[in-house]
Amino acid sequence: MAKFFDTILPAHTKFIEHQKMFFVASAPLSANGHVNVSPKGLDSFRVINPNKVAYMDITGSGNETSAHILENGRITIMFCAFDGAPNIMRLFGQGRTVLPVDEEWAELSAHFSLHPSTRQIIVADVDKVQTSCGFGVPIYEYTGERDQSYKWAENKGEDGLLAYREEKNRVSLDGLPTAMF
Repeated sequence: MAKFFDTILPAHTKFIEHQKMFFVASAPLSANGHVNVSPKGLDSFRVINPNKVAYMDITGSGNETSAHILENGRITIMFCAFDGAPNIMRLFGQGRTVLPVDEEWAELSAHFSLHPSTRQIIVADVDKVQTSCGFGVPIYEYTGERDQSYKWAENKGEDGLLAYREEKNRVSLDGLPTAMF
């Protein structure tokens, strides 16, 4: 049975900190637009306070979340217990993109060990927390992080990463602008 909360409780934070992976969902306002769900890892998520979370977002082949939250703010973040007691947690809220040139960057980036290809930090103001059973989520054993993203970023170099972002991260799949450019 689902339970709802207005804030992230200490037990919720403990659950979040144990997870190695989470999923981010966003969508454009257009009925013809594409809903996006992205898996995230790399120790990139932080609870800032009971109603504010942030995650370090690394360069990828798209930038859907940034475009969607720039357009309408809506974001959902989901955690699943892949070990231990079954549990699913969803954080519903309004998101925004913080870039390295933004005033907030120094304060927020201090919460993370920045990756060479960190492109932005996504912040969400959480207005609803939902927990549910997670009985259907399989059990998996965590064996470590992949290192391909580090190697890829090192091979690209700073100028190569900027060029890649310029080409791949300016607009969403549906043509919406991102906060980056």
